[in-house]
Amino acid sequence: MKNDAQKARALAQGQEAVVTVRRGSPGEAVRYQEFRVPYEPGMSILDALMWIRRYGDSTLAFRYSCINANACKECTALVDGKVAYLCTERLKPGGVTLEPLPKRRWIRDLVTDIVSPEERLGAAQRKEGETP
Repeated sequence: MKNDAQKARALAQGQEAVVTVRRGSPGEAVRYQEFRVPYEPGMSILDALMWIRRYGDSTLAFRYSCINANACKECTALVDGKVAYLCTERLKPGGVTLEPLPKRRWIRDLVTDIVSPEERLGAAQRKEGETP
């Protein structure tokens, strides 16, 4: 990924992609918001989201930890209707539409509950009370 000054220049020069993100949280009307981001070949969608959070909208919610915690599979979302890792999926020059994972409890924007029902505290407490 280029440094911030290079990205700002790329955006000013018109090399951009549109990232459309499903926004909101449970109980709110679903809405889609478009962000224009600098585009360069090979750029990941996670790179674009991090640029949006830094320069466009710091309230955009998405999950990742590969960069900091060496943990994978947290940046999963729907990319143009297909499940993908945001860190490995490449941004397309024309742009992409991002949505939270289906069949997961939606928390906000692209964040969903990644803990399986069997691993939640309530499930573990119920199992403790069961007799073998």
